[in-house]
Amino acid sequence: MIVKALRVALGQLIIFIDFITRPGKKKRPADVQAQVEQAARGLTLYQFHACPFCVKTRRTLRRLNVPVALRDAKNNQQDRQTLLEQGGRIKVPCLRIEENGETTWMYESKVIIEYLDKRFSAV
Repeated sequence: MIVKALRVALGQLIIFIDFITRPGKKKRPADVQAQVEQAARGLTLYQFHACPFCVKTRRTLRRLNVPVALRDAKNNQQDRQTLLEQGGRIKVPCLRIEENGETTWMYESKVIIEYLDKRFSAV
C-alpha cells in the first residue's frame, strides 16, 4: 500500500515537472508543418501517462512539433490489448509506425527518440 502511494506520488511529480519545464514547439513554415502532420498520421504512441520514459518521448514529440495519436495502454483496456496482440508485448513507450502498407512496432524510448529526430528534426 505504501509502495503504491509512493508510485502515484512520484508519477504526479513527474507530470508536474514535465508541465513546468515543457520544451517549446519547433517553428516551421505552414506548408512544411502540413507535411510533418501528414507524415505523422501513420504514427501512434502507446504509453502510460506518468511513465518517465513515455514523458521523455512525448517531450521529444512536442519539441519537434510532431502531432502523434496517443494511446493509454494502462487505463484503456482496448489499447492495452492492441499493444499486446499486435505489438507482441505490453511495454511502453511503443511507437506504432504505419508506412507503405506495413506496420512496425518500435519499443524503447531511446530508439523512438532517435527515429523521431532523424525523421523530423531536419524538416
